[in-house]
Amino acid sequence: MRLDDEQQSGNIEDRRGFRVSKGVAGGGIGGIALVLIALFFGIDPSVILESAPQTNVSQEPAPGSQQPAGRDDGREFVARVLGSTERVWGGIFQQAGRQYAQPKLVLFTGQVQSACGFASAAAGPFYCGNDQKVYIDLAFYRELRDRFKAPGDFAQAYVVAHEVGHHVQNLLGIMEKTQARQRRAGERDANALSVRLELQADCFAGIWANLANRDRKILETGDIEEGLNAAAQIGDDSLQKRAQGYVVPEGFTHGSAQQRVRWFRRGIDSGELKQCDTFSSSGVL
Repeated sequence: MRLDDEQQSGNIEDRRGFRVSKGVAGGGIGGIALVLIALFFGIDPSVILESAPQTNVSQEPAPGSQQPAGRDDGREFVARVLGSTERVWGGIFQQAGRQYAQPKLVLFTGQVQSACGFASAAAGPFYCGNDQKVYIDLAFYRELRDRFKAPGDFAQAYVVAHEVGHHVQNLLGIMEKTQARQRRAGERDANALSVRLELQADCFAGIWANLANRDRKILETGDIEEGLNAAAQIGDDSLQKRAQGYVVPEGFTHGSAQQRVRWFRRGIDSGELKQCDTFSSSGVL
């Protein structure tokens, strides 16, 4: 990827090296486990937490911890990707007569407290609609490369762009409407709605790639293939096969590898919001 022409976003909140301490409150570890499960399977934790007692959590620098000094390539990379998404989505919203409210991106190590609850890095990157922030432990990129066999800088950028896609859904009211429908639905139907939400975020990530490349020529040979491979490697069927050796389609919450590739590709090819309506498409599931 060529990101030298993209401005670094100023919306980076660096909490790396901070310690998360939890007080005793109702819900206990069972509630935390539910949050982690929700995050891993792509469900907004607020759906689970909205009726649960909140744990008293504070976040402060761990004794002896230091913020990274000197050149910080990981931070600079995500800051440039985020800055690129701000430019692209700002333009899209402006054309529609609206103002784009930029999300914050929180860097953390190990564990973090968000407005959606406590999360471990093991849950992977996530977006919290309650505070309009994207959360990522940069160690996930090592997991993406080594565990999920999805190397490359564009694969890493896709992760950020996907989570920003959820932010766009939040601003457009899509996330709120979907979560309301999920609360009224049974487990299978709620999972199916989650799949549509996630595939649309993939498509939105593709729109960003299309328009960013059109304006700034950010893509190099092999970049799109890196992104499509990442989408495939974190498809529900791929994850289930890796974890348990077999596939349970009823448990899908993000979509299959084929679906994720298809919708990410659709966004890349079209660059148009109207091509990302996963909710009215009968061919999604």
